[in-house]
Amino acid sequence: MKKIIALIAAVAFLAGSAYAGCGKKVTDEGTLKSYNAESKEIVVDLGDGKEAKLTLTADTKYKGADGKEAKVADLVDSKVKVTSEHKKVDSVEAAKKAAKKAA
Repeated sequence: MKKIIALIAAVAFLAGSAYAGCGKKVTDEGTLKSYNAESKEIVVDLGDGKEAKLTLTADTKYKGADGKEAKVADLVDSKVKVTSEHKKVDSVEAAKKAAKKAA
């Protein structure tokens, strides 16, 4: 009986840790079309009529074009690169501005 209980406990423990996360990261690049502060949702226009609706988390990081921390509301209408996992956003980074060429 002890062996059966130990086996059941081991299977339950391993099943829980196997589901911990697949680790698959998705990168979407486009224009940050909208940000809804109430629902914590952003919409990224990917072009060709495609959009990505993603949810922000408490751990989401935001960077402006200068590489410094930014507010997500300030990034609306900017070109961005969004990294997410299962539609939960890890980071939103504004595209770096091209350096001006010297004449």
